[in-house]
Amino acid sequence: MSYDTQVPPAAPHRVMRNGLGTAALILGIIGTLSGIVPLLFWLAGILGLIALILGLVGKGRVKRGEANNKGVALTGALLGLAALILSVVGAVITFTAVSEAVDEIDKAIKETAPKDPAAKNLADGDTSVYDDDLKVTVSDPKAYKPSEFAAGHTEGNKAYQVTVVIENGGKKKFDAALVTLSGRAGTNGVAAEQIFDEKVGAGFQGTVLPGKKATLTVAFDVPKDAKNLTVEVNPGFDYNASQWELKLG
Repeated sequence: MSYDTQVPPAAPHRVMRNGLGTAALILGIIGTLSGIVPLLFWLAGILGLIALILGLVGKGRVKRGEANNKGVALTGALLGLAALILSVVGAVITFTAVSEAVDEIDKAIKETAPKDPAAKNLADGDTSVYDDDLKVTVSDPKAYKPSEFAAGHTEGNKAYQVTVVIENGGKKKFDAALVTLSGRAGTNGVAAEQIFDEKVGAGFQGTVLPGKKATLTVAFDVPKDAKNLTVEVNPGFDYNASQWELKLG
């Protein structure tokens, strides 16, 4: 009697496909670390999404018996999800910071831009109000008699004085020394020279504190036949000038 002693061939060894789970873990770690830095939110989002997908696919391979690194694949997927969450948080932080920076820049530009008066056509007694609550008022013109030694007055011309009042309605002190005044007279708008003597012509001095006023009397030399006087007041470098059209009696 003979027996068959042949041993059956061994089953072929299955190679585990663990690559996706490993890749998910690596990308998840990098994505999570990137998400800690708000500016890298875009990188964290990309890597996190890829890690999440690879981790889930790798977990599916484990279920089918094609891979045996379930823990690695699951960890990679979770890290990918964490990277996505950090990406969203980083994006919110970044865009909020950019928006605040833009607002600060706009605010700085507005503060340094010339301030416009609210009213354009002003007559005697009218007040020009600027957007920082600085108020400038020019009174009606009155005849003025220059002294014998006055500068800026031409013999044969007339002289008129006006009172300029500056009121600081803002929250910061105002440098009145920066105020400039000029005048034009007649239909042709010839320059009306400012008169300087012991009574007029000194100009504003010092600063005006919030809630306070400064008053100045200024006189202009105008042709004897002039019927109107245009007075221009410029409060400073950061302001646009205001003009008053004054009728001469």
